[in-house]
Amino acid sequence: MYLFTGIVEEVGTISSVQPKTQALELTIACSLILEDMKRGDSIAVNGVCLTVSSFAKQSFTADVIPETFKSSALKELSNGSPVNLERAMPANGRFGGHFVSGHIDGVGKIRAVRKEGNAWTKEIEVAPALMKYMVYKGSVAIDGTSLTIFRLGARSIAVSLIPTTQADSVLGQKGIGAQVNIECDMLAKYTERIQQTKPEITRDWLAENGF
Repeated sequence: MYLFTGIVEEVGTISSVQPKTQALELTIACSLILEDMKRGDSIAVNGVCLTVSSFAKQSFTADVIPETFKSSALKELSNGSPVNLERAMPANGRFGGHFVSGHIDGVGKIRAVRKEGNAWTKEIEVAPALMKYMVYKGSVAIDGTSLTIFRLGARSIAVSLIPTTQADSVLGQKGIGAQVNIECDMLAKYTERIQQTKPEITRDWLAENGF
C-alpha cells in the first residue's frame, strides 16, 4: 500500500475526461509532480490514489475504475476542473500531515462556509456510517488535504483552512453544495477492526492456546 500525507503538492487542471462504462480516463495538466514521474507511479488526485498509465511533458493520464467511480466524487470532474495532487511519500520522506492511503471512504457535501479571522471554516455533511470515525481534534483527509476536526455535529464535521490551504488547495475553491472526497483516519479503522476480531476469552479458548 502506498502512503500519502495529505499535504497537497500542486493543484493541477483536468485537460481531458474520457467517459467509459462507470469509469473514466483522466488527463491532468501539471508541472511539479512530473519532475520524477514514471509509468505506474501512484498519485493522489483529490485524495484518490490513481496509477499513472502514461505521461507527457505537461500532463499525465490515469484510469478511474468502476469501484472508484462509484465511491468518489471524481465523476463530478470536467475539463478545466482543478484537482489536488500529491505523490506517494518516499520511504525517507517526512510526514507533514497524517497517514493517508488514498482509499476513499465516502463522499461528503459542504453545507456551510464562514470566514473566521484569517481562516475559513467549512462544515461538511458526513454519512452516518462514517461519523463514528470522526473525533474532535482528530485527523481527516478532505479531497486529499489533511485537516483537523474542530467541531462535531450529529451528521457533520467542521474543519478550518489556514490561508495557505485556502489559497493552495481545491477545497479552498469549493463552496456550499460542492461534493468532497472523505478518507477517515486509517488508525481509527484499524482499531475498530481489531476490536471486532478480538476473540472471546473462554476456558476452552485458553485451553486451546496453551493456557
